Amino acid sequence: MATVLSVSGSPSASSRTNRLLRHLDQRLIAQGHQVVPLDVRTIPAEALLGTDFRHPAIAEATELFARADGVVVGTPVYKASYSGVLKALLDLLPQYALTGKTVLPLATGGSTAHVLAIDYALRPVLNSMGAAHIVQGWFTLDKDITVHEDGSLTVAPGVAEALTQVVDQFSAVLGPTPLLAAAG
Repeated sequence: MATVLSVSGSPSASSRTNRLLRHLDQRLIAQGHQVVPLDVRTIPAEALLGTDFRHPAIAEATELFARADGVVVGTPVYKASYSGVLKALLDLLPQYALTGKTVLPLATGGSTAHVLAIDYALRPVLNSMGAAHIVQGWFTLDKDITVHEDGSLTVAPGVAEALTQVVDQFSAVLGPTPLLAAAG
């Protein structure tokens, strides 16, 4: 069983990005992976913005990255790039915090004008941090994610299929899981 760190770079608790990540976490759990969610917005601002490497929340986040076999990084796109809170966290991690890790980059945004943010903004940073393998990411339009009053989530059918494929590809790179191996 692989340990997956699922990092939400959204500054909002009710964001579509956060909800989409938690939805995808369930697929990874069903495939036998242990998923550890990390919402960057819950790290104290004084630690992130004050670049306090010794703050317990930064030390804990660093340890979560170190223990993970794979990392899912999700972010809303603002001004053609990933979120500032995500950048603040990535800046505080050790230079090679992703060494040996498989990474799945995901992004959400309001316009297809931001679709290249994964490849031109996020992927180079993840690569510079030593990721062993960055699988094909996915950009999802906000309009394709519906959050219902009960908190449940619906993803537009074509988008849901594409997300399933990228999550399954990520899972496959992490290696066979006990549940999938038993079914084979």
